Amino acid sequence: MSLDDLMAELDRRLATADAALAADYPGDRGVRQPVHTVYVPADRYDAGTVDDWGTQARAALHEYGGSASELADVLDLPAELAGEVYDRVRAKLAREPIEDLRIDFEDGYGNRPDDEEDAAAVAAAQVLAANRKTPYYGLRIKSLEAPTRRRGVRTLDLFLRQPGAVGDGFVITLPKVTSVEQVEAMVLALETLERRYAVPRLKFEIQVETPQAILGSDGTALIARMIRAGGERVTGLHYGTYDYSASLSVAAAYQSMEHPVADHAKDVMQLAAAGTGVFVSDGSTNVLPVGDAVHAAWRLHFRLVRRSLARGIYQGWDLHPAQLPTRFAATYLFYREGFEQAAQRLRAYLGQGQSGYLDEPSTATALAGFVLRGLDCGAVDAAEVDKLIGVGTTALAKLARRPVP
Repeated sequence: MSLDDLMAELDRRLATADAALAADYPGDRGVRQPVHTVYVPADRYDAGTVDDWGTQARAALHEYGGSASELADVLDLPAELAGEVYDRVRAKLAREPIEDLRIDFEDGYGNRPDDEEDAAAVAAAQVLAANRKTPYYGLRIKSLEAPTRRRGVRTLDLFLRQPGAVGDGFVITLPKVTSVEQVEAMVLALETLERRYAVPRLKFEIQVETPQAILGSDGTALIARMIRAGGERVTGLHYGTYDYSASLSVAAAYQSMEHPVADHAKDVMQLAAAGTGVFVSDGSTNVLPVGDAVHAAWRLHFRLVRRSLARGIYQGWDLHPAQLPTRFAATYLFYREGFEQAAQRLRAYLGQGQSGYLDEPSTATALAGFVLRGLDCGAVDAAEVDKLIGVGTTALAKLARRPVP
């Protein structure tokens, strides 16, 4: 057999595996991942919600971290970066306090009479149609478990039938998923509703807050199968801190984003999502910065956000306006601290200097992705990237293996 014949035979034998790899692991979707998702109960959502959250967040920053040095003392920020982080947080809270808004019809809303939830669904959709203020937005419906299935789909149906409610950035959160079949059912529901109301292609997130999502009764990890069952409609996996911990009998005092059971679940989620283009989001802390405990709650939230970022989880939940200052402070510090070294290593990789590192292509991809995430959220500026790295965002996107328009 000649070498050409051998290669032809290998291509034939591996054709199916090649096609499966390309289909199941398409890579980065090339879209911005929000740094957080803000959950607002449906009965508390109105046209002023986003502005109100921004106002309250700025007020909290002013009252409890009134200057760069004060915030640095509270959060133990490096002195050389405190001023820059503080200024960027203030600007972010004025410009874009919420990156991803989710109107909650599930646990944050509770069980209401049908006519009350019907009215809330219609009102929320009408407000969004006339008053969209965040890059990403959507709603969390009730789960597809038997007791809440009809109510969840009914709310979604009422929402989608309102003209203009759905546009770019719209996503649905499906909570308490326990089986691959529920994901398949969600796909069927969305296909049906798309045809009924002629809305753009609908996408959804899988909320991982049950042990069944991590380990099925047959001993297999179901998350990867759920992603495959949802196909291109699945945009994210969101960890549910308290439902998941409670399901594993973790005592309430120890339920946390950093409990070992949480880390295990998120490890599985990251493995399943790697290379698929599906975002992974951490959960929330229910320790709120209110009353006399603001600084203690800020330090906890700041530390947990930093911990998630270091683990490669770039998104989380925020449940209160006063959590926004520490969300953005932790995020901006993460990118500001790492930016100069990332830029130096990228310049060296591109043959424009020395960095002391011998970086391989996969590491260069990670470095470029890091810089692009910093750009997306406002932690770094395009002018800084051009000055320190010497290439534009298009070149960085190619290096990060993101699709380039």
